[in-house]
Order: sequence, then C-alpha cells, then structure tokens
Amino acid sequence: MTTGEIQVIRGLADVYFDRTESSFIDGKKGVLLYRGYNIHDLADNSTFEETSYLLIHGSLPTRSQLAEFDAQLRSSREIPDEIVGIIRAVKASHPMDVLRTAVSALSAYDPDAGDNSHEATLRKGLRLTAQVPTIVMTHYAIREGRQPVAPRSDLNHATNFLYMFAGEVPDEDTASLMDKDFILHAEHGSNASSFTARVVIGTNADIHGAITAAIASLSGPAHGGAAEGVMKMALEIGEPENAARYVKDLLSEGGRVMGFGHRVYRAEDPRARHLRAGVQKLSEDVGEPKWFGILEAVIEAMQPYARRGIHVNVDFFAGVIYYLNGIPEDLFVPIFAVGRMPGWVLQVLEQQQNNILLRPRLVYTGPEEQPYVPIEQR
Repeated sequence: MTTGEIQVIRGLADVYFDRTESSFIDGKKGVLLYRGYNIHDLADNSTFEETSYLLIHGSLPTRSQLAEFDAQLRSSREIPDEIVGIIRAVKASHPMDVLRTAVSALSAYDPDAGDNSHEATLRKGLRLTAQVPTIVMTHYAIREGRQPVAPRSDLNHATNFLYMFAGEVPDEDTASLMDKDFILHAEHGSNASSFTARVVIGTNADIHGAITAAIASLSGPAHGGAAEGVMKMALEIGEPENAARYVKDLLSEGGRVMGFGHRVYRAEDPRARHLRAGVQKLSEDVGEPKWFGILEAVIEAMQPYARRGIHVNVDFFAGVIYYLNGIPEDLFVPIFAVGRMPGWVLQVLEQQQNNILLRPRLVYTGPEEQPYVPIEQR
C-alpha cells in the first residue's frame, strides 16, 4: 500500500528496526540459531539452564559458570507472601492475566527496584526467570482450592515446574521433554512480545514493566494461543480416522488448522521435529496413543498445503505434551511464557545496551483541517 510517496508496511513485515546478536531465523530454509548455535544442537544436547546462560550472556558456559548461574536461578524461586496475596485476590482471572499482574507487582519487592543499570537489570531478569514458574503454579493451586506447592532448590527448572504442578517429582523422560520444550520456546527474534518488551525498555522503563507488557502481548491468541488451539482441535477430532474429514470441512468453511503456518517460516518450523518423538513416546507411556495418531493424521491431511509454505509449527506438538501431563488448557500459554523468559530478558538487555526510543509513524488518512463549530451550532 502506498500513500503518495510514503510506503506503508502494515504489520512492519520484513522491516528491520535494529541489529541483534540474539537469534537468527531463515524462514525459507527453516533455520533457527540462538547466538549462532543451531536449535537442533541445543535441543539434542543442551539444557534450559545452559541455553538460558547462552542467550543472556552470549556464550556457552563453563562448568563452573553454569553451576553459579543455576544456583542463582534455584535460590530465586520463592515469591513474597504479598504476591501470593495478590494472586489470591485475582484468582478468578485467566492465568495470563494473573501472571501479568503478579510480575508487575513484583517490581515493588525486588531488591534492585529503582536501579535500571545493566547489572541490576540482569539480576532482576534472572529473578523473574526463576519466579514466573512459581507464579503460574501458585495461581493454579490456589484456584484449585489447594495450598501452593513450594518450589524445591534441589530440582532443575523443568523438573521443579512439574513438581509444583503435581506435588510429586516427575520421571526423567517427562522432565526431559518439558526441558526441551522450554529450550525450543526460549527465544525467537523480534516476535510481537519481544518487540513489545523492546518498545517499553526504549522509554527507559524498568524490566518489570517490559516483561509485564510482553506477557500482555503473548496473551493474545494471534501470538501465544496456538498450542491451546491445537489441543482443542484434537479433542474435537476425537479419533485419527476423523482427521481428514475434519480438516477438509474446516478449510472449506474458511477456517484455519491450528499449529500450521508461521509468520516467518515457509519451511517446516525447525523446532517442531524435536517434540514429535516426545509426543509419540508420552502418548504410548500414558496409554493414549490416539493423540499422536490424530496429530499424524492431521499432518497427512495438510500435506497438499506444504507447497504453499504451510507447514507444522512447534506449537502443534506442544499442546498435546501439556495435555498428557494433565495440565489444563488455559495454562498452555503461561508455559510458553515460562520458556520465553530468557529470550525476553535478552531482548531487554540488548535494547538497553544501545537504547533508542522506538517511535514509528502513522500515515494520516482522516479529514483535512476543519473549522471548529461551537456546540450550540451543531
């Protein structure tokens, strides 16, 4: 669209507003790099803690650096009693709204409140990365009428998250799959929520404000709702043999098959394959293999659309993982937020290092200047 000599790029598609060392995406080839490291190598070999260190500090840690970083996260999981009280007061709200409110309120209790230096912002970012899972699971317990399960410092990030959910330590395979899920969601360039965080930091606001805004952005179904939508679709399909007819009817009515297509990928989302095998094994382990069968049948039904660049994305498999762990559907997006925390912290720190106010313009298409008419004459 053009207006005179001004080119309007709606949605800022393919507009580069700055340089970054955070992540690289090649949507045509289906490539994703975190700080130069291929997502396939990280998903197969790394942990969430190591990947978080890489993203936030810019390099893979030594053994001692990782141990110190992990200890910082483990020691920061508790949330103040006052925040628990706020969660109780808003417990009827959607989990993303509760998370947004609690993160905002945490700014008043952070020991570095009022200090927006790079060092203080880093410390606050690490604390928030550790506290967000506790907020999510504290709210879950409270709305279920139970006492929250306190976090454990002897468990890694993913294992502790599942422990706070169920009150028991998960088996190694289940925890490992959740760890992988967190790695795959940790960072993804200038997506809507990360861009939102950068806009807020661009005003010299603090990281709590930026993360609060990022959570609000992620809460919108156009950004963070795919995993929840895929599980709803799978439940509606019911059995693998119903998938082809379901997809055909949905598309003929102008609907969208959830978990397919992506704003930046025209090849298969490189993150998706790493959850596929996990879903298959988990489905079999819990005695419900039909869920993996339904997903495979949907992929088969969508095969003709691959030539148009419509491929499966990471959230296609993520929702079933959560569902098979007994996690309610309205917690799917908060889990996305748990995984994305190191990416948001990285984006905030990077914006802060060479900060500039982000101030794009709008092309005015309203009426030309008009005379003011007093209210008695209207």
